[in-house]
Amino acid sequence: MATVELRNVRKRFGAHEVIHGVDLRIEDREFVAFVGPSGSGKSTLLRMIAGLESVSEGEVLIDGAAVQDVAPARRGLAMVFQSYALYPHMTVAENMSFALRLAGVPAEERNRKVLAAARTLGMELLLERKPRELSGGQLQRVALGRAMVRQPKAFLLDEPLSNLDASLQAQMRLELVRLHRELDTTMIYVTHDQVEAMTMANRIVVLNDGRVEQLGTPLELYQHPASIFVAGFIGAPRMNFLEVEVTSETDECLALAYSQGAVWKVRAPREPIDGGGRIKLGIRPEHVALDENGELRGEIDAVEHLGPRAYLHARLADGTPLVVQTGGDTGVREGDRLAFRLRTDAAHLFDGDGRALRRQ
Repeated sequence: MATVELRNVRKRFGAHEVIHGVDLRIEDREFVAFVGPSGSGKSTLLRMIAGLESVSEGEVLIDGAAVQDVAPARRGLAMVFQSYALYPHMTVAENMSFALRLAGVPAEERNRKVLAAARTLGMELLLERKPRELSGGQLQRVALGRAMVRQPKAFLLDEPLSNLDASLQAQMRLELVRLHRELDTTMIYVTHDQVEAMTMANRIVVLNDGRVEQLGTPLELYQHPASIFVAGFIGAPRMNFLEVEVTSETDECLALAYSQGAVWKVRAPREPIDGGGRIKLGIRPEHVALDENGELRGEIDAVEHLGPRAYLHARLADGTPLVVQTGGDTGVREGDRLAFRLRTDAAHLFDGDGRALRRQ
């Protein structure tokens, strides 16, 4: 169990800086996920915590002690990679105990730790099998067990589920949540899949181009995104964005005009906006409804049926895409021309730099 803290951490490859002064504190026993698109720096940040990448500037602290110059093996951390990296000629038990054997741990203690981890992971009957005899989910459990037997201060997981099919990913997400609860230890999880982060983590760090764009609970990021980037990344399907013009402003209300002639009144942000300025209005698909008297009109490009719900992918008259969530029994078809109404009380506003305008 451990706290992990980053203080002004930077990483450079030659003259190119890829991590730009990250400050972050992960509390003891937290499950924190790093999310972001490819190239955002999430795996690099994890590898610097592990000691697999050097820190160009700043400090990495574990339980208050600076470790940026400490060898990976002495940091007390265990890492689980995207590739299982198991020895094919060894049994499950031998793979799980290999690091302990190298460390000189007596055989009796090794066997006890392997059996305890196998019980937690439901793998008692697999200990004598070779990796080629296991499924993808079982291989991932072996990799987790190999980390568990070391009894680390914290687990670092780098996209461990990306090689699994969709059904196994869903199953392993639940198992990792259960494992975190049972082990009661710190976990740092890297993923490009925001669904994984939303369903497992206590807090999420959204990274963009080597910077922390926002840190918060899954619900905080979904309901109060700090920027267009976060609003577009967290949530599936992503938030809709419409460019609107501020036509009038009072202390309580903004009047917004859209190119199709729609006019909305919304609660004013805390900071004033210059009259006539152009901003972005963001609206989640579940806050758009089909309404024959709605202020927006468009044509349906595609319909995604997902059982209890469906997503309508529409294109407005000016070419702007709009995704609408509706019931799974919808009769809407491709090519239908429909009208839509926005729930403007649930709308988000963003300035010209893409930063959220907090409402009153």
